[in-house]
Amino acid sequence: MIDRPYDRLQALPREVWLPTLVCSAGERAARLDDAARWLAALEAGVLPAPQADFGDAAALRPLRAIAGELALPALAHGTPALARQVVRTLLWHLDRIVDLQPRLARADAVAAVAQEFRAAWQQQTAGLDEDDLALLRDLGDFAHLRWDALRGRLSSRSWQAARRAAERLRQLPELVALIRRLGRSERSAEPPPRPEAQPVAAPERLALRAVETRLPDAPGEITGVRFTSRLEHMAAAEAQMLRHPVLKRLFRARHAEGRLLGWEMEAVLVDWRPDPERPRVAAAAGGARPLERGPILLALDTSGSMRGAPENIAKAVAIAALRAAHEAGRACRLIAFGGPGELLERDLGAGEAGLQALLDLMGQGFDGGTDVQTPIERAIEAVHEARWASADLLVVSDGEFGCVPHTLQRLDDARSRLGLRVQGVLVGDRETLGLLEVCDAIHWVRDWRRHDDGAATAPGFSPVHSKSLTALYFPNALSPRAARHAGP
Repeated sequence: MIDRPYDRLQALPREVWLPTLVCSAGERAARLDDAARWLAALEAGVLPAPQADFGDAAALRPLRAIAGELALPALAHGTPALARQVVRTLLWHLDRIVDLQPRLARADAVAAVAQEFRAAWQQQTAGLDEDDLALLRDLGDFAHLRWDALRGRLSSRSWQAARRAAERLRQLPELVALIRRLGRSERSAEPPPRPEAQPVAAPERLALRAVETRLPDAPGEITGVRFTSRLEHMAAAEAQMLRHPVLKRLFRARHAEGRLLGWEMEAVLVDWRPDPERPRVAAAAGGARPLERGPILLALDTSGSMRGAPENIAKAVAIAALRAAHEAGRACRLIAFGGPGELLERDLGAGEAGLQALLDLMGQGFDGGTDVQTPIERAIEAVHEARWASADLLVVSDGEFGCVPHTLQRLDDARSRLGLRVQGVLVGDRETLGLLEVCDAIHWVRDWRRHDDGAATAPGFSPVHSKSLTALYFPNALSPRAARHAGP
């Protein structure tokens, strides 16, 4: 081929092109091949074979040994930005050898370069360990990031807060399991629970049937080609006649006669309606496996009452949500709410924008009032979109809020029509009326005080014996909607 050996550049990321081409060690073709071997091996977490020496085995041998001593392959495992930086610095230090000669003998020059390589990577990896990079891999795919940008994020205060939040998740396995079950896009891998000896009859609901409404000429699927006089349906080829001095007359004649070639379109609307002719079905089939693992709508209470241990748990939930979303390729939207007008809505995707949204939350201090109606309404609007149709809403709060009847009615409509489920995480000592009325199920973090920074309380400590204090001591205060959760 006429472009040999430069055709090998196609297999390499652009960041390593220049150092590979200008390095003075060995032959150019061998350097290009060895650079690809080093990148593949480092991303796999190992050192490449000794034969990948860039054409200078004597000089690369001490550099390769130092890379192993500093555990650079383990750090670069699954982190392309770090692997590329290792290869770039290897080639740069190999090229330094000729600059030190003839002032130094070759052996002394190689030793000096090896010492520089060691000092440079000791500084680069200071304060960085495998846990940081493992957490980063769990949160998304950041193969496009450069090493300097990646290292800047890993050394930020927000990242340190994210790491502390991830460490707290090890003490909250039930909360992690709850987040993994959110959504209704596929069947659960877990078998359904066994029915009890005297099962309680499930409430019945009307069966639904799909009713299609077809709207001819409405924007939608293209079904064919036909003659038309409507310019919005006209094929692009017909418009070319307008630029011709003679054919534009033909265009006007065809338009007047309705003989322009155009697209035939049809919109199809599907509406689920109750079917009285079909038998009623139980709301929850006893032997069916529940739907889970769908998109996640995460509503975090960032009011002043959440400061301290509740704030730490809320941030840990955000880490778990993004990790679960990246692991299964699920969508995740953060709705952080405080007082009126204090609403942060960001998508926690697997890319750089999703990571930045998470770090913004990690660096945020919780303060202000509590307005839960706005995030609830935003979640209701989201589940009407195709992307979030099978999402579940997870509300993390200490429960110090309430909703007006209109918002609760909209929430009930979304439950009945769209199957929306609302899960609550209570970071406090008791269920409030607001939390009871909004959520279908409530997970109580009983020992939330132990997650305060510098807390010395024993694991599992709680000054109350039950989260349902309102139901126990003020049963008449519960609305019919809130009374669903009454129990120990």
